[in-house]
Amino acid sequence: MTRTGQDNYRRRLMDMAARLQKDEVGMVDEALRQAGGDASGNLSNVPLHLADLSTDSFEQEMNTTLLKNERQIQREVAEALDRIEQGAFGNCEKCGQEISKGRLEAVPYTRYCVDCAQNAEAEGEVGFQPTLL
Repeated sequence: MTRTGQDNYRRRLMDMAARLQKDEVGMVDEALRQAGGDASGNLSNVPLHLADLSTDSFEQEMNTTLLKNERQIQREVAEALDRIEQGAFGNCEKCGQEISKGRLEAVPYTRYCVDCAQNAEAEGEVGFQPTLL
């Protein structure tokens, strides 16, 4: 990959990291909010119906899952930036071949080419993380 290509991906990844970090703040608040009244005694955020309580619980669980995914993508982005610095960005970690430009455009933090990612997922390879979008 050319130096210009690496610089373009570095910028994209840094922009993505900044956006993910900004988004995480709101997700943390939602994922960790408690059901129940606030310290002032206002009970306005307490669900009054069992179905409302279930919905509230589901939403909190969903936000926690989204937060976990967000943090995984942040790690992948950080590792992709490290691969740029090490000169290994754009090469599949399994076969060593160059990852297609289309795949890098779609998922710039990917570490596997399409074939290796599909094989690892199909074989249930230990430690393999599917690319998250």
